[in-house]
Amino acid sequence: MNDLEKIIVEEISTLEDMRLIDVIGFIRYLKAEKPIRQEWISAWYESAIQSIHEREDELKITPAELEKQLRKKKGE
Repeated sequence: MNDLEKIIVEEISTLEDMRLIDVIGFIRYLKAEKPIRQEWISAWYESAIQSIHEREDELKITPAELEKQLRKKKGE
């Protein structure tokens, strides 16, 4: 498992089961060529991406913040 995968696992380890279902849906969307309920999933995905980009600093997912987390993990 690489460092980025470890960060992802750490982030999802604190989520409630219902949020984990959302994460699974998101992952499957990213992997699927023709997901079930394409229109619903596409709308949800676009809305989520827009919200994420609007809150990058708050969520600490900027490239600089991710690099900081990776450096921290490598130092442990």
